[in-house]
This record gives sequence, structure tokens and C-alpha cells, in this order.
Amino acid sequence: MLLHIPKVLTARQVAHCRTLLDDAKWVDGRETSGHLAARVKHNRQVDEATPEARETGNIVVSALERTPLFMAAALPLRVFPPLFNRYEPGMAFGAHVDNAIRELTSSPLRVRTDLSATLFLSAPEEYDGGELVVDDTYGAHSVKLPAGDMILYPATSLHRVVPVTRGARLASIFWVQSMVRDDGERSLLFDLDMAISQVSEATPDSPGVVALTSCYHNLLRRWADA
Repeated sequence: MLLHIPKVLTARQVAHCRTLLDDAKWVDGRETSGHLAARVKHNRQVDEATPEARETGNIVVSALERTPLFMAAALPLRVFPPLFNRYEPGMAFGAHVDNAIRELTSSPLRVRTDLSATLFLSAPEEYDGGELVVDDTYGAHSVKLPAGDMILYPATSLHRVVPVTRGARLASIFWVQSMVRDDGERSLLFDLDMAISQVSEATPDSPGVVALTSCYHNLLRRWADA
């Protein structure tokens, strides 16, 4: 499931995040990549140990918790602390699949990467190129969203960032360990959740709402790890 989630951050939050990142320490993005991904990765990334990275990451995670569409689609158990990257002219990230397990620095905690997310912090008109391209069974999907919007997709997907030719592309990336690890099961639960909302809005007193909600929670109980 490839899902566009609009307005995760407000315009004011985007501006605040960008101000924090302007003062942050930027390093070679290959420092946080696996061996194969590092061979095709050319970008810059905020040092995740810096106060600016932690504060900006907390803003993103708090916003996610207030975004019902994200919570319904991801069913998050753990969210890997957001990273922040920057692509300038000539920079790109070739085709790769994200690591299956991410380890938190200086922590024994590990996160299984069921879902990948890119939260755009630059407006589309600020740069040329830089599209995120995600491949699935239906072909290649090119993604370039307004600042504050996010794309959520299975971490098993082959994906890439095409070269930036003008301006700078700033984004946050992170991974989610879902309570439901199987993408097909998670997608069915999301579709059912959206259908329940539609039926509830149209006919709030319908006994069908109760029946559908019961099915949803019984399926979640059957499939959830937590």
C-alpha cells in the first residue's frame, strides 16, 4: 500500500523544523546506510546525535501521533527516530531496499522496518528533480509532495531518489514497526477501518457499524504482534 498522508506538519511546524535544521551539523548520508545502499547513496544527513535532530524528530513523532490516517494505516508499535536528509544538485540515491532491522544508536532497541516514510520539508517549486520513485507490482510511482505531506509505503519496496538538478530537497525519513507485520493483512484492516468510518458517518445508528467494528477488532486481535 502506497499512501499519501497530507498535512502531517503545519506550515508553521515546517518553518520551525527548517530553522532548526539550518543550524544543525550535516554529515555524509552514507554513515547511516548498509553496505550496498551506501554504494548508491549521495546526500547529506543531520547528525542524529545533535540536539537539533532530537528536537526536530520529536516534532515529527508528536505530529504523527495526532494524524489519524497515519495511525490507521501504520498501526504503529515502534517508530524509529526520524532522520533528516538533504539533496543538492547532482545528489541522488540509487535503487535500494531499506534494511530489515534498524538499531538505535547507543541502545539495545531494534526496530523491524515494516513501513518506510518520507515527510517532505521542501516545497516542490523549490527544487527540480528529487522525486522519490517507489516500485511495486503495478509499476513505478513518482512522488513529489507539498512540504508537510508524507508518503508511507512498504519497506520491502525497491525505491530511489532521482538526481536533484536545481535547488535543495529537504525531507525527514523514518521507519515503522507495525503491530501487523504483513502488508496484505495491514491493508485489509486499513480498508475496513475506512469503510467503518464511511458507514458510521452516513448511518451512525446502523447495527452494521457495530458488526463491522467487531470484525475489525477480531481481525486485529488475530494478526497483531502486540
